[in-house]
Amino acid sequence: MIPEGIAYGGDYNPEQWPEEVWAEDVRLMREAGVNMVSVNIFAWALLEPREGEYDFSRLDRILALLHENGIAADLATPTAAPPAWFFREHPEALPVDKDGRRLSYGSRQTFCPSSPAYREAALRIARVLGERYADHPAVVMWHIHNEYGCHNAECHCEVSAESFRRWLRERYGDLDALNDAWGTTFWSQWYYDWDEIIPPRATGAVPNPTHQLDWRRFCSDELLSLFKAEREVLREASAEIPATTNFMVMYNFDALDYWRWAPELDIVSNDHYLRSTDPESEIDIALSGDLVRSLAGGPWLLMEHSTGAVNWQPVNRAKNAGELRRNALGHVARGADGIAYFQWRAAKAGAEQWHSAMLPHAGTDSQIWRDVVALGADLKALAEVRGAASPASVAVVWDWNARWALELPSQPSESVRYLDLVRAWYEPLWRSGVAVDFVHPSADLSAYRLVLAPALYLVDDEGAENLTGFASSGGTLVVGFHSGAVDTNCHVRLGGYPGAFREALGVSTDELFPLLPGESLGLSGGGTASLWSERVRLAGAEAVTSYTSGPLSGIPAVTRHTHGTGTAWYLATHPDPDTLAALLDRIRTEAGVEPVRKTPQGVEAVLRRGEDADYLFLINHGEGDAEVQVAARATELLSGKGIAGGRLTVPPGDVVVVREAP
Repeated sequence: MIPEGIAYGGDYNPEQWPEEVWAEDVRLMREAGVNMVSVNIFAWALLEPREGEYDFSRLDRILALLHENGIAADLATPTAAPPAWFFREHPEALPVDKDGRRLSYGSRQTFCPSSPAYREAALRIARVLGERYADHPAVVMWHIHNEYGCHNAECHCEVSAESFRRWLRERYGDLDALNDAWGTTFWSQWYYDWDEIIPPRATGAVPNPTHQLDWRRFCSDELLSLFKAEREVLREASAEIPATTNFMVMYNFDALDYWRWAPELDIVSNDHYLRSTDPESEIDIALSGDLVRSLAGGPWLLMEHSTGAVNWQPVNRAKNAGELRRNALGHVARGADGIAYFQWRAAKAGAEQWHSAMLPHAGTDSQIWRDVVALGADLKALAEVRGAASPASVAVVWDWNARWALELPSQPSESVRYLDLVRAWYEPLWRSGVAVDFVHPSADLSAYRLVLAPALYLVDDEGAENLTGFASSGGTLVVGFHSGAVDTNCHVRLGGYPGAFREALGVSTDELFPLLPGESLGLSGGGTASLWSERVRLAGAEAVTSYTSGPLSGIPAVTRHTHGTGTAWYLATHPDPDTLAALLDRIRTEAGVEPVRKTPQGVEAVLRRGEDADYLFLINHGEGDAEVQVAARATELLSGKGIAGGRLTVPPGDVVVVREAP
């Protein structure tokens, strides 16, 4: 079984090192408190040197060594990196980009997701691994593939085209339905034969938006089918061992619809890396953690992050003092029951030789190593937090279909970016210490007082009815501009904007006036608006804020409407950060939403709720000491000390975890 308490470790790639190094590895793992590592992720070429010929001797010795030292193994299928011999025998399995170029092997994920030869080879190696190691005492979890879609989310070859057509037949049934859904009367795009349909390859003008959107859906589903096929092979070998794969819920990846993926995983895992140009990366950690926990429906595993610098950004810098600890415990605060890094020992060769690791190039006489050992002790002290829930009364609507559709070409403004809008709305809640879940538009919303939809450009009828029904039943719904504009086929909802939400919001817009870069409009009550404006007409709602400058002066910019027994707000523009924060603070206060704990500015407060106690995580991102009031019967878990008088001091850059008994 997965180790008790918080799992701790990282990707372990002993095949990169002489065997005499392995004994030192496990000794240092024990010193650091490591209790689980991922192995075999990129070892396909060594396990199967020729098709159908296997050499498991190295992996046998690795797993035996780990087990002897009390370290569990998350055993990976190595299918993210097929060996060179496979592509020499099956060059047709290499991916083709939208310009028609067939790419070469020599890195990772250099295969076409629709390739029958790849699928056959991947399932063969997965089956052999499953049969050999299903009963191995070290193996506690199957790690299927690695970062699906990171480099090959799309392939435009003829095999992919035929798979796409099969997917479309299942979705639409016949060509009349497809032509209607795609609006192919425009630009003479009508299809009379399924074989006329191809992937959205490079073309002279703007491709059909529904064609592009369905292609994104297909690509996500095609990779999901590979995951499910490997999972079933492993379940045949051992139904008891849970299976996972590592998601990439982070700022620069949007290829997969994880709402469709998450129910297929026994344990949801995520990889998360920071953007070097983000001055407040702690917000990105929180947002990602909340989204992954929401996908999982509870605790999850952080499968990869970095101890220091990564190797793939324009400038890759080490982390500052204390940052490694704050980052890791920030993920635990947001529901992670496991903390792991890429990788255990820093590589001396290969594409990721300048990526940080738990054991850096400098060895044990280094700050990273000292921090890694100290973090291991912290996680051991937090063992009882494992499995604790994360209650929230605010939900933010997140949908990959809406994200893909919003960022298609030929929008009213290419400056409108999905993640930017979501983060802009999430940030004030984070600063206020308000607990947040993310939800699909069709999710059960009965547990929430307040639901925010910052960027729901595309929404199907079911999702729209669910959200407006939440408001009519007494909830508070807040909708951002350009939401509800198109249906599931990316067709504009006629009759005025914001389409699906007009009636619930009590407004109607006839024209959109996106703002130019650097352009802003004044708002009544102070503050400015940028990025977007529109000519809103009240149809039952009241104007809360109006424009005070520009051609829309006097036109409502923010409205409020009583809908049923609830309230529906519309933000028809993008207020400046302070104005947006004040507005969302007003809305959540009126909705009866309180922060987890009142804290000084710069102190992040996050709550996990166990059966016998609450666990309050306090992370001081500021530059000075911060005093926080806690329960009278409270203990600092990381130090084991009681807290006198219910008040404690959190030093700058520090993390304190408080156990509050009922």
